Amino acid sequence: MKYRLFTLALALLGAAANAADSEAGRHKAGACLGCHGIPTYANVYPSYHVPKLAGQHAAYIVAALKGYQSGERGHPTMQAQTHRLSEGDMADIAAFFSSLPSDTAGKRQSPRAALPQEQQQKLQVCVSCHGEDGNSPLPENPRIAGQYRDYLHRALLDYKEGRRKNAVMLGMIGLLDDRDMEVFAAWFSSHKGLGVVNIGDADDR
Repeated sequence: MKYRLFTLALALLGAAANAADSEAGRHKAGACLGCHGIPTYANVYPSYHVPKLAGQHAAYIVAALKGYQSGERGHPTMQAQTHRLSEGDMADIAAFFSSLPSDTAGKRQSPRAALPQEQQQKLQVCVSCHGEDGNSPLPENPRIAGQYRDYLHRALLDYKEGRRKNAVMLGMIGLLDDRDMEVFAAWFSSHKGLGVVNIGDADDR
């Protein structure tokens, strides 16, 4: 029952994101672009790349922003940035980032068979929600294809260690060990998917 309510809530977020104004979001995303608009920009400590957002599902971005605002995701900077955002602001910002083109240059597609045998079966834990290559067709689940490897690994660690709270991920992450997380982060990052937001490109829209 809880899972159904969670899924319904995410679906409603997706509907709100579809009705959002991406142009308004471009203007509201100024603070976001201070980090997410700089290619290869990194979080200071612990050190990992700030995630790519170009082409990410709007519904997922809204859910993530709400998670930081509520404290379900532990990151002081993001919690501070989302503190004053209304639901409408979040929907507009999410629509803006979602509307930006993905950057697929230089990416390669790695078949599941390229993974170590030990991880090939465990991969189903991830692809059941995130898609066979990390480009989830479900708007409530994030695209992770092409995301920075170190960011994906950090996100998995945050779920494992309780800094991120999500009912679905809580059940899945317990099935993975440290080696699994390293292998899957590298594998999904090698696929075509998310792009880097460039401040200049965003200004030209």
